Amino acid sequence: MINRIFFAIGNHVLSFLFELGGILLMFLRSMAWTFIPPFRIRNLIKQMEFVGVKSLFIVVLTGVFSGMVLALQSYHGFRKFGGESLMGGIVALSLAREMGPVMTALMVNARAGSAVAAELGTMRVTEQIDALEIMAINSIQYLVVPRIWAGILMVPILTAINIFVGIIGGYFVGVVLLKINSGVFINKMINMMELDDLVQGMVKSVVFGLILTLVGCYKGYHTSGGAEGVGRATTEAVVIASVSILIGTYVITSLLF
Repeated sequence: MINRIFFAIGNHVLSFLFELGGILLMFLRSMAWTFIPPFRIRNLIKQMEFVGVKSLFIVVLTGVFSGMVLALQSYHGFRKFGGESLMGGIVALSLAREMGPVMTALMVNARAGSAVAAELGTMRVTEQIDALEIMAINSIQYLVVPRIWAGILMVPILTAINIFVGIIGGYFVGVVLLKINSGVFINKMINMMELDDLVQGMVKSVVFGLILTLVGCYKGYHTSGGAEGVGRATTEAVVIASVSILIGTYVITSLLF
């Protein structure tokens, strides 16, 4: 019984290390192929539109409601000791350092990360990737590099938009609904926020953009088992990237605090 438990644990550990090594290898290959011609700018722009522009609506929606919920919760918490005036600063800080980058990355992962895994997985099981290789087109450079850079470039922009609309949502709840003085709200927000808070949020968003597209590409690129395999790869990509984003935010916060 004990042997079987250790055997199962060992299998999971080996499987995890194998996946981690594969993802790291794909990252290194992608970075290397980034600087080797031909540079496929049109592919990059197309992926930036897919990852960024088409995720804009859901990012704005979640940003507004995140700010509104933060404002409501912080108001009820601060009211107990008469600190309602701090609400503006707390909402802005929370959005800039944690909520904005994490919520944006999770939303983009759910929409674009899953789609990347499904698209590449379908191309793999229908042998389209093999066809590219036969035509002497490097599939990593053609398929993976534009998607990874689209994530790295677009997720920070989406995060900045998420933080901005989140602050507007918090302002609406605090000033319009809860009748906090608008000057106090804005003044506290300006006084409590520093440039480092925004920089920390942007650093996280760059890392998260890399994680969600890299994991999606890896799982899709190595898909096997037909339609069932595509579905499994897509689910695994979303789960792995989401968990990695949540772990990553703790690690980065610990390093930059």
